[in-house]
Amino acid sequence: MAVYTDVSFEDLEQLLALYDIGMPLSFKGIAEGVENSNFYLQTDRGAFILTLYEKRVADTDLPFFLGLMEHMARRGIACPLPVRTRDGRQLVTLNRRSAAILTFLTGVSLRRPGVAHCAAAGAVLADLHRAGEGFALTRRNALGLAGWRPLAEAIGDADSVEDGLTGLIADSLAEAEARWPGDLPAGVIHADLFPDNVLFMKDDVSGVIDFYFACNDFYAYDLAVMLNSWCFEMDGSYNITKGKALIAAYRGHRPISEAEADALPVLMQGAALRFLLTRTYDWINHDESWLVRPKDPREYSRKLRFHRKVRHAGEYGL
Repeated sequence: MAVYTDVSFEDLEQLLALYDIGMPLSFKGIAEGVENSNFYLQTDRGAFILTLYEKRVADTDLPFFLGLMEHMARRGIACPLPVRTRDGRQLVTLNRRSAAILTFLTGVSLRRPGVAHCAAAGAVLADLHRAGEGFALTRRNALGLAGWRPLAEAIGDADSVEDGLTGLIADSLAEAEARWPGDLPAGVIHADLFPDNVLFMKDDVSGVIDFYFACNDFYAYDLAVMLNSWCFEMDGSYNITKGKALIAAYRGHRPISEAEADALPVLMQGAALRFLLTRTYDWINHDESWLVRPKDPREYSRKLRFHRKVRHAGEYGL
């Protein structure tokens, strides 16, 4: 399970004394997630998530993440809301870690979303982009184009994961650097809106979670991240019916410019490369003492090879 830092009952009692959220009834670690230690907390006043931020999340980024969730909630996005302490703080320190308590959202994430789910999530992504307007803080995308070459160089022997992977990464990186757009509509993006970060009640979205990669970047890049993660099937094929539904729903809530449409093939390639790089790095540098198994990077090498053959956004359903 994804708990790197334990919290004892005595720790919990001291923590809850800082808040006005009632008496604890249930408290347990959550298996999902790879970045932080997460716990489900039930009190006599409701359900919450306690998150301890581990070393891969910089303390300096936390005001952006938590402030963004408050901003999004005020703008109508169903997302976790940081619970403030009695004296108004979003963050506290617990077991030498920065920590926060957030509201718990009901719903389930879908391992294999259908066409209707893709459409519903696409509309929410557009709503999220519009809701982010006016947020005062900014954060650069540390895993954007400028970060890919240093990450590729840090990986080491990618061919140990898959034959030819080093060459695929090198060629794709050079192409992305040569073709990356310089001026597209931009603002706050989620940057990690995979199916496990969208909650559903039947066919309706009940919440969006995990804002810990959120940053400022191109809106169309965020759309590319989502198409990569929602519209490929288990056999590696791209489901254009899902792609059309997701894009059409997105466009119903936020227009896509001609420049964004023209850039979509290279953005799709870049989004696949980003997750291939981080997964490959984690796969090679995995520590057996870590409590989470790294995700297989070969899922994204297959996607990247598909994108390198695409020449027009229509092949994605636009």
